[in-house]
Amino acid sequence: MNFFHINLEILKFLTIYAVMEKEQDQNQDDKKNQKLEELKDSNQETLKTEHNETKEDEKELTPEEKIAELEDRLTRTLAEMENQRRRFEKEKEDAFDYGGFTFAKEALNLIDNLERSKQSLENDETLKNSEALKKISEHLEIIYEDTITTFKKNNIEPIKSIGKKLDPNLHQAMLEIEDDSKDVGTIVQEIQKGFLIKDRLLRPSLVAVSKKTNKKQDKKEENGKKGNENNEKSKEK
Repeated sequence: MNFFHINLEILKFLTIYAVMEKEQDQNQDDKKNQKLEELKDSNQETLKTEHNETKEDEKELTPEEKIAELEDRLTRTLAEMENQRRRFEKEKEDAFDYGGFTFAKEALNLIDNLERSKQSLENDETLKNSEALKKISEHLEIIYEDTITTFKKNNIEPIKSIGKKLDPNLHQAMLEIEDDSKDVGTIVQEIQKGFLIKDRLLRPSLVAVSKKTNKKQDKKEENGKKGNENNEKSKEK
């Protein structure tokens, strides 16, 4: 009897535990379902709100406003197309005007070599004042002038330098020469001729510019010479 009674109590206990566990699981499932429903309702509310706002925005635009908006977009598109057309035109013009820039820059070596050749022949002591030198110089001068003319036909112009004020955009000063008869910074000598192709610099002119003489230094030198002369005279006495 006692053994049967104990088993019965255990069976009751297990039954109660199972019922409680089932109820607990049911409660958890109910809570999950409730949260899902709340989340679903929340999403639906958000979608409804966005949909309503979109409808309100659409309702706010009148036909006149829509036309104005389309006109604005069209104006912007046309302006962008016009800017692009101008940019293409500028690139085409640059390609036509400056397409031979590199070739023109290299061709300047021809001018330099002609000038160097002429100067070298004129400095040759064995050819000075000879008929051969005179004829060669004349031929070199003709070639030089023809080359300059060809350059000018292709918009390549020499830069004027002598007597001009130094312009950093066109000239490059290589040395200074004392000359009180000229303003400071005046170009008094051209070492290498510069050129422009249209309004673009091919190469700058290499020049020498004037500067004022250093009078203080000259006075010191004169005083030093006078002092030396006086010392020599005193020694002779």
